[in-house]
Amino acid sequence: MLHINIVCVGKIKENYLKDAIAEYSKRLSKYCKLQITEIADEPIPENVSSKMAENIKNIEGTKILSQLKNSYVLCLDLKGKQFTSEEFSAKIENISSFNSSITFVIGGSLGLSHEVLSHSNELICFSKMTFPHQLIRVFLLEQLFRGFKIANNETYHR
Repeated sequence: MLHINIVCVGKIKENYLKDAIAEYSKRLSKYCKLQITEIADEPIPENVSSKMAENIKNIEGTKILSQLKNSYVLCLDLKGKQFTSEEFSAKIENISSFNSSITFVIGGSLGLSHEVLSHSNELICFSKMTFPHQLIRVFLLEQLFRGFKIANNETYHR
């Protein structure tokens, strides 16, 4: 069975997001072994300088890199490639044909360090709009579920 790892910065505090994550995690259990690893986010000062922001991303990045083992790594980044749901489904199927583990990386409020991005096999982007990283986790789980439904020719609401 395919292993899907989601490494993300920050904890989910809002119950409605926790509920959505739990629901999609339950739905995905039919298709893959899912693991979500939360990395503690670093405090961000009110008037963060670009140098401080890079330092924070590097600290978070070191923690992320320790989680990337023997897996195909896809980082979520605004500079990444955008996919339709069908293309995303095909991408997951293609990767799973040569690797039994896929890791998705979701950065914190400041994004991902250059080192983490350079360790990625690919960058993907869900939208050119900016969303809270907590909400992107729900988007990713929903698209994974939709992708498995597509790959298995199962109906799913549109």
